[in-house]
Order: sequence, then C-alpha cells, then structure tokens
Amino acid sequence: MTERSYRAGFACFVGRPNAGKSTLTNAIVGQKIAITSNKPQTTRHVIRAVLHRPDSQLVLVDTPGLHRPRTLLGERLNDLVRQTWSEVDVIGLCIPADEPIGRGDRFITGELAELKATVLAVVTKTDLVDRKRLAEQLLAVSELGDFAEVVPVSAVSGHQVDTLVEVMTRYLPESPQLYPDDMLTDDPEQVLVAELIREAALEGVRDELPHSIAVVVEEMLPEGRLTKIYADVYVERPSQKAIVIGHRGARLKGVGTAARRQIEELLGTKVYLDLHVRVAKDWQRDPKQLRKLGF
Repeated sequence: MTERSYRAGFACFVGRPNAGKSTLTNAIVGQKIAITSNKPQTTRHVIRAVLHRPDSQLVLVDTPGLHRPRTLLGERLNDLVRQTWSEVDVIGLCIPADEPIGRGDRFITGELAELKATVLAVVTKTDLVDRKRLAEQLLAVSELGDFAEVVPVSAVSGHQVDTLVEVMTRYLPESPQLYPDDMLTDDPEQVLVAELIREAALEGVRDELPHSIAVVVEEMLPEGRLTKIYADVYVERPSQKAIVIGHRGARLKGVGTAARRQIEELLGTKVYLDLHVRVAKDWQRDPKQLRKLGF
C-alpha cells in the first residue's frame, strides 16, 4: 500500500448572511473561534482556524458575508471577501436546508464560477428539515451550479461534519505542513477578545444596532493568574450608547459578565474586564475612523 501524500491548504465557507458559516467553522475546529450570532453581518475579521490531522492540515479562513454595500465599511468588507476567495484552495458555498434558494445564492454562485478554487456546495442546518425536504433541497442545490460535490451537514447535531472535513481535505494540494502542531489560529488574542465582547454586546439588542458596534481592546495586561482587559465599545450615535449601557448600566454589566465568561474560557485565566462605551459619529462612513477601529 502506498502512503498517502500529505495535503495542506486553505478553505473557506461562503454564503449569504445567516447561512451558518461561522457555526460550521466552530463545529469543525471544536472550539469557539469565529463569533456566531443570529444577526447577519457579524463576522468582520478574517479568522483562520487550523485543523490538524495525521495526513493533512486544513486552514479555515472565515470571511464576512458578501452583500450589496451601503457604506464604505460595506465596500471594504466586500473587497476583503473577494481577495480571500482568490487565495484559497477550496470554497464551501453554504446554503441552508430550511430556506428556498434565493437571489443571493445565485449571485454568489455566479461570483464563484470565475475562481480557480474547487467549489463544494454545503447544505447546512439539515437538523431543521425532514428527509423529503432535504432531498428536494439537495437536488435544487446541485442544479444551481457546477459543484465538485454537494455535502449535507448539521453543525448543531454534528451530523456529517467529519465527512465534510474529509471531502474538503481531499481537494487540498499536496504540500508540507503550513503551521506548527499546537497552533489553532493565527489571529492575535486581542482580535478574538474584541470579537467575543462584540458578540456579547450584540446579543438581544434591536436590529438597528449590529453594524454600528465596533470593539477595540486598548490593553491586555497579564498579571499572574489574572488578565486585565481594557476595552472600548464604539457606537455611532448617543441614542445607541444609551441602548448599549441600558437602564442604570444594567445592560453593559450583562455584556461584561457574558463576555468575561467567554474570554476566561479562551485565555484560561481569570479576567478583569473594564468596558467603556464611546460614540464615534458615523464611523462606518469615515475612512479615518475605520482605520482607527481596525478596518
């Protein structure tokens, strides 16, 4: 028997907002790396998660959803998405099992057809439909474009997640290892911490807020078993600041508690979290503010 050659390369999941991309990334890596939220457009940073296997290394790149841009931030996010797509080896187009194929799916399929990467269709959220509905969706998806394979999965129940990894790995190029064995992500911890704070701040706020929240971690100071974190939550208007802080500061306190739990899990230390809410007027449309906030 010939030894299988080692494969290593980059892959990403794409799809319209809320197609289950980040949840799937988390299920594959087995720990929370990309933030998940039921609000569209929650992912803003390219987060790489590294999956180590005996014969391969799959590096997952997390991209924001592609959408029709309405602001400068939107345009920059779209540029980032397209640049990422052109650099990966395998792309999984995520289409939820429980929603009919729409214009967004067709638009993205068209964009992907131009690329040199291997494109797989991933039918997500299979736990939400019965077998008949799933069969119909698989057929509809296979007629949508010229995919190398169509793989149904459920990130929530874990169904077929391993199969998907097998399939993605099969299409990676032969290559030596790209990252050291102990590496799970190449994102600096500060970015991950900022994302966890932003996720907590998004939870349960009304729909007008998701795009308007940005988080900057100003300082992380490890002191023995404690890490002190000083972070600013930016919004665009004073009225939004009031929403984030809540009545007598109750909401912000809740955000701090929820974020601290997640950050302690990530860092493996006790965390002291100091949060301040600041207004950066219309930051999504202002190039100088965007740069300051890391976009």
